[in-house]
This record gives sequence, structure tokens and C-alpha cells, in this order.
Amino acid sequence: MTDLERRVAELERRLDALESGPAAPTVAPGTFWALEGLKEQLGDVASGGVLFTGAVRLPGAEGGREYEWQYGAVTDELLASDWADVAEAFAALGHGLRLRLLREVLGGRTSATELAELDDVGTSGQIYHHLRQLTAAGWLRSAGRGRYEVPAGRVVPLLVALTAARPA
Repeated sequence: MTDLERRVAELERRLDALESGPAAPTVAPGTFWALEGLKEQLGDVASGGVLFTGAVRLPGAEGGREYEWQYGAVTDELLASDWADVAEAFAALGHGLRLRLLREVLGGRTSATELAELDDVGTSGQIYHHLRQLTAAGWLRSAGRGRYEVPAGRVVPLLVALTAARPA
């Protein structure tokens, strides 16, 4: 087993341990419990890593939808990857109307018809143009019959991206 394979296997083991851990923090609020857990899981990884996670409840039918998700990556691997591969995903988020459409879909307006009824969103053709861009970038997917949804694996990352983009 190569050093890289060993490191990846170890990270996968550590992420599995993180994912199977308690859902709520077991330490006092205000401490860096997630950061300390990440550092413990990374152990000997000299470059460190990043972790983002979330437990989200959104409005919707039947009492709403819940999403729990986490993802971690080693710094060396992130720095070595081709960042151009994610340009389309970031570009799709680079328009105010597309961000509004995502917010509305997360809030329960899932059909193109409902979205077209909103104020200041443009024509139905413009809405479909933006929905196609969001779908192509993976931020939305068709749920059939003109309905859209944010894929479960994209809900927390979207909220993380929005949080990261806020002024410090």
C-alpha cells in the first residue's frame, strides 16, 4: 500500500468515526469542539485539513425536511487539485437571481410556475435559463413535472458557501 493509499484509508476511517459520533456537541457551547475533533481525527497529517458539517431543518410538506451532512478534506489534496474543476459550480452561484431561486426552492417553492410568480424575477424564459445553469452545475435537479429541488448532498455545502462568502 502506498503512502497516499494509507493516508486516504486512514482519513476514511476517521471520517467514518466522525459520522457515527454523537449528533450534538458534548462540550460546553463556545468551545471549539468541532475544530478539536478535526485535529484529533487528522492526527499525523502534517498539512492539516478542513471539515464542514451541518444539521439543517427546512420548511416543507409533512413537517419539513432535515439534512445532516459533513465532509472533510486534507489540505495537501485540496491544494494539489485542479481548482478550475469547480469553477462552473461557483459561477452558477455568482448571480443574485440564481441565489434567490435557490433560496426559494429551499423554502418550498419548487415549481417553475411558483418561481415565475415572484416579484422581480424576470420572464419565464429568464427563469428557465437560470434554472438550467443551476441544474448543470449540480445545485438543483429536476424533481419532475417542472419541479426542482436542491440535492440532499448540496444543501449543507450551499449554506456553508453562503456563510463563507459573508463579510468577516
